Amino acid sequence: MAKKTRIDQVCTWCADQPAATMDNTFGPGTNVYRVADKMFALVNIEGSDFVTLKALPEDGAALRAQYDFVREGYYMNKRHWMTIDLVDEAPMDEIRELIEESYHLVFENLPKKRQTELRPS
Repeated sequence: MAKKTRIDQVCTWCADQPAATMDNTFGPGTNVYRVADKMFALVNIEGSDFVTLKALPEDGAALRAQYDFVREGYYMNKRHWMTIDLVDEAPMDEIRELIEESYHLVFENLPKKRQTELRPS
């Protein structure tokens, strides 16, 4: 799978999360995906292709130990965020699961009323 296809797929998976929005808060080369104005993914679409996702601290540490292409969150809280370089070795099925997990971690920390408003009926 070509790099651009990988980045396009990651952007699609992020955009497909319920009530997800996208903006370019950090500039035109970075897509920021949010739920209820809370970021769950940051996708670098210019230069080096990578995605930064929220993770439980123990999960992020385990993934960094397992894969060379997973590192501490780029310009983020190193304990709660991880950056995944979208190299050929990066398993896309696992990245999709990590996007969904990041979304759910953020969604579950929203106030219950806001969660109810955002859930599809």
